Amino acid sequence: MTSTKDSWGNRKWELGSHWLTQVFTSETFVYVLKRLLQALLTLLLASALSFFIIQFAPGDYLDTLRQNPKISPERIEQLKQQFGLDKSWAEQYILWLWRIITQGNFGTSFVYGRSVGSLLWERIPNTLLLAISSLVMTWAIAIPLGIVAAVNQNRYVDRVLQLISYTGQGFPSFITALLLLIVAQNTSPLFPVGGMTSINHSELTLLGQILDIGWHMILPTLALSVTSFAGLQRIMRGELLDVLRQDYIQTARAKGLPENRVIYVHALRNAVNPLITLLGFEFAGLLSGAFISEYFFNWPGLGRLILDAVRAQDLYLVMASLMMGAVMLILGNLLADLLLKVVDPRIRLENLN
Repeated sequence: MTSTKDSWGNRKWELGSHWLTQVFTSETFVYVLKRLLQALLTLLLASALSFFIIQFAPGDYLDTLRQNPKISPERIEQLKQQFGLDKSWAEQYILWLWRIITQGNFGTSFVYGRSVGSLLWERIPNTLLLAISSLVMTWAIAIPLGIVAAVNQNRYVDRVLQLISYTGQGFPSFITALLLLIVAQNTSPLFPVGGMTSINHSELTLLGQILDIGWHMILPTLALSVTSFAGLQRIMRGELLDVLRQDYIQTARAKGLPENRVIYVHALRNAVNPLITLLGFEFAGLLSGAFISEYFFNWPGLGRLILDAVRAQDLYLVMASLMMGAVMLILGNLLADLLLKVVDPRIRLENLN
C-alpha cells in the first residue's frame, strides 16, 4: 500500500513539474515576461522624462502659498524642506524612485496632505467604470454597424452610416459633452448632470444603487463614446471591404458557401485583427478622454483630481497619474497582442514586436 501511495505521489509530482515546465517555456509566457521587462525600462525612461519636463514649468506649489500674507517665510521654508523641494531635481527624482522601489510609496500630495496612492485608488474604480462601459458600448455598436455598412456598400444604409460616422468624428469630446448637457437641461429631470449617485443613494437597495449609478453614467458614457464609435465604425467597414475583395473569399463564394458563413466566419475573422491591435491604444485613450467627460459631468474620477493637481503643481500626484497612464498603455497593448493570438492562432507573438 505504501509503495502504491509513493508511486502515485511521484506520478503527481512528475505531472506537476511537466506542466510547470510547459508553462514557463511556452511562447506566451516567454513573450509576456519579455514585454514586462521591456515595460520596466520604458517606465523608468518615461518617469525620468516626465519628472524633468514638469520641473521646467515656472515656479512650484509653494508659489501660491508665498502670496498668502498669513503664511510666514519660516513656515514656507519648513514646507519646502518637508516636501523635499529644497533639493536638486536629480535628488528629488532619485528619492521619489527609491521610495517607490523599496516601499511602494508614490509620495505625499502637497494639496491633500495624503499619500498619492490612496488618492488615486479612491478615484481609479470610477474612471475605469466609465472607460470600460464606454469601450464596451463603442465596440458593441460600431462593429455590427461597420459590418452592415460593408455588406451594403454604396447603398442607402451605407451612405447613412457614413454620414453618421463623419458627423461623429467631427465633434470633439468637449463639444459632444456640451451638447449633451444642453439636452439634459432641456429634458430635466430625465438625465442627471452631476455626480455619480443621487442624494438618496444610500437608502436604496443593492439593485437600486446599481441602477442609480447606471442612470448617472448615461450621459458621460455617451460623451466619451461618440467620437470613438465613429472612427471604429469606419475602420471596421474599410477592413471588411478589403478582406471581401481577397481571392480566397471569391473562392469560398464559388464553392457555394452561404454568404453569412463567408462574411462572419472567413472574412470577419481576418478583418477584425487590425481592430484588436487598436484596442490597447483605445483603452489608454479612453482613460485620458474620460477626463473631459468627468469634468463636464462632475464625475468623481481621476479627471478633476489630476487637473487640480496640474494647476497646483502637485508634483508627486501628477507624476503618479502620468505613470498610471503609461502602465495602462503598456498593459492595453499587451492585452491586444494576446487577443490577436487567441483570435488567430497562426500569429506568432515573437513577430509582433
